[in-house]
Amino acid sequence: MIGGGHLLDVDTLSRAETERVLDLAVEMRAARGTPTCRSLLEAETVGLAFYEASTRTRVSFELAAKALGATVVDLHVAGSSVGKGESLIDTLRTLERTGVTALVLRHGAAGAPYLAARCTGMAVVNAGDGMHAHPTQALLDALTLREAIGPLDGRVIAIVGDVAHSRVARSNLHVLVSLGARVRLGGPAAWVSGFEGHPAVEVATTIHDALVGADAVMTLRVQRERSRTGDVRSLREYVERWRLDEARMQLAAANAPILHPGPTNEGVELTGQLANGRRSLIGRQVENGVPVRMAVLALVSGAA
Repeated sequence: MIGGGHLLDVDTLSRAETERVLDLAVEMRAARGTPTCRSLLEAETVGLAFYEASTRTRVSFELAAKALGATVVDLHVAGSSVGKGESLIDTLRTLERTGVTALVLRHGAAGAPYLAARCTGMAVVNAGDGMHAHPTQALLDALTLREAIGPLDGRVIAIVGDVAHSRVARSNLHVLVSLGARVRLGGPAAWVSGFEGHPAVEVATTIHDALVGADAVMTLRVQRERSRTGDVRSLREYVERWRLDEARMQLAAANAPILHPGPTNEGVELTGQLANGRRSLIGRQVENGVPVRMAVLALVSGAA
């Protein structure tokens, strides 16, 4: 649900709801800095509770909340009572009792934002929960793609790499399919297993099959902190078989753009030449983070 409630995932959003967020983000980008925009959430206090490391998501949520006029409370988890053994719910209830009205939560446990929504009265936005979902990343990726290649109906979007451990891939799958795209998941067999049954989703276990004819390509960070031994035999093998470079990108459609949710491991998922080259939309993804998160905060707070 979004609008006067929460954004916990994107799997329940209709196409119309998704497009509403994207259209509002475009409006927010144009209105940012205006008195009307700066007053939308002036009565709200947005709490940032990031139990996992983050740069892009945390900073863009903070800037988004401030751009809408909200008071921002950034819970520094390492220096909070979490270190004394305080539970997640006790911490979140403390934030609520001190005046936080909307919570942006990132947590290593899948489902943590749902627990927060059940046990507090705050509007909750999921900023990433375990390997489950990262809804605002998927929304900003969709906006970036839509602005780069136009409507996504019938377009083939390849998502390549560590799909199994990626909450970004799972959320993108739902958003892109809802917008009419065909999603092709590519990677070592252990990292794409189990996705074969999704509608409008193809699975590829070779780089050729993953990239051929793709209208856009998203590559994913190899999440060594989440991977299990045996997923791939070595990082060197992954680079040899799956790293994107100019030669391999020739398999995709002409001028197909490249996305990466970050942080990038240049030389592993893709070459530095591609990451910083003419095809790259990585910088635009970062830029779109603020207006998309402005739109989400406005919607869950009932201000839009």
